[in-house]
Amino acid sequence: MGPPVSLAGASAFPDAVESVPSPDGKRILLATPRGYCAGVDRAVDAVEKALELYGAPVYVRKEIVHNKFVVETLSKRGAVFVAETDEVPEGARVVFSAHGVSPAVHAQAEARKLATIDATCPLVTKVHKEAVRFARDDFDILLIGHDGHEEVEGTHGEAPDHIQVVNGPHEVDQVEVRDPDKVIWLSQTTLSVDETMETVRLLRERFPNLQDPPSDDICYATQNRQVAVKKLAPDADVVIVVGSANSSNSVRLVEVALDAGAGSAHRVDKADEIDPAWFDGATTVGLSSGASVPEILVREVIERLKELGFTGVEEVRTATEDVLFSLPKNLRADLKASGAEVVHPRRARART
Repeated sequence: MGPPVSLAGASAFPDAVESVPSPDGKRILLATPRGYCAGVDRAVDAVEKALELYGAPVYVRKEIVHNKFVVETLSKRGAVFVAETDEVPEGARVVFSAHGVSPAVHAQAEARKLATIDATCPLVTKVHKEAVRFARDDFDILLIGHDGHEEVEGTHGEAPDHIQVVNGPHEVDQVEVRDPDKVIWLSQTTLSVDETMETVRLLRERFPNLQDPPSDDICYATQNRQVAVKKLAPDADVVIVVGSANSSNSVRLVEVALDAGAGSAHRVDKADEIDPAWFDGATTVGLSSGASVPEILVREVIERLKELGFTGVEEVRTATEDVLFSLPKNLRADLKASGAEVVHPRRARART
């Protein structure tokens, strides 16, 4: 048996699925873009490369990305997932997840002499830097996001005295600031674009001088996946979103589908969670996946839907993505020092 197939690279930028007409009109509308974003691909690749280079175990604080299949697969290869840094043996190696961590977590790791690999998505790091910058200028920062989500905890930890979390439009009335002329909003990167903009609209009614972030905080991949689902949803009797329950962007895709006119919408982790009863009387199924979902899970759902009679497949493309992020700097340096060729798995795949 050969080496395990990489979860990284082969799942990002999924190959086009051939469009197949259906003789009886029962079809799948397949959203593109879908699945892995560049930040997820980078984080998963970091864990795989660390295991190859340093050997097991490699500890990972929290889930590297919010997907059960990915976490279970990496666990089998020697990754050890822990809830907090103090669970990592002193002096061991730990990877910080794509969602980012606060300065306090970095300090804890340093105190325990841990060798760290920071796999925080660069787009999350951008939000952290914005928080630090505006806290330094003594702004009140309104962080639109979900309390308890790792990304929000990490961003909040950059400037806890200046940041308050706003969970959505329903919390706008509770917001209090010191100076209404020095207020800025930032956001979690994986939110619903529409709900975030509604929250901002209501905040601006209360604070007319509310400033916008220097650049869009909701990541390109989250937006692209929502746009694709919006396009196919009006024609879909049922929409299936592949993704885990703790994946914010996957859960948002279900909401987006319903808001855009889908007859119904369901989230599944994998194909065997599909209930045939969902498709009674349906002729068109929309299909997408969250930004932390490997393409193999989507292909398995397609095969399951074909078994249920949805044999036609039509791609609904709204954007083409080609973003790639380099591995964390210290891991890249160690790989080069070991003589390993440091090539993004997607680029390596394109060579063959």
